[in-house]
Amino acid sequence: MLDTTGFIAAADRFADRLRAAPQSRLQRGAAAEALALARELAKRAQRIEEPGREPRIMPDVGVFAVADQLMVAAHDLAEALRPAPDASKEMDEATALVRSAADRSGL
Repeated sequence: MLDTTGFIAAADRFADRLRAAPQSRLQRGAAAEALALARELAKRAQRIEEPGREPRIMPDVGVFAVADQLMVAAHDLAEALRPAPDASKEMDEATALVRSAADRSGL
């Protein structure tokens, strides 16, 4: 069975930092970085769950919701990858995406 612990933990740490960040910090780019990440994770999950269908774009619902959007997308991808072949490689890539986005966010 695929171990998603490291991926979910990385996403959770980033989401916690987003929740604790002041509005001004979120507006200076941290929220945009997190939303871009959430959209990418959601797109990856949709491609696994609905191959051949154009992925839907996660909406921008504001800087205070982006942490929750990130966690929903992360959990969706983790669930989609559980039965997928070669899922450990995909999980490693997703974990690297989370860590990179968190670094770029400045949080």
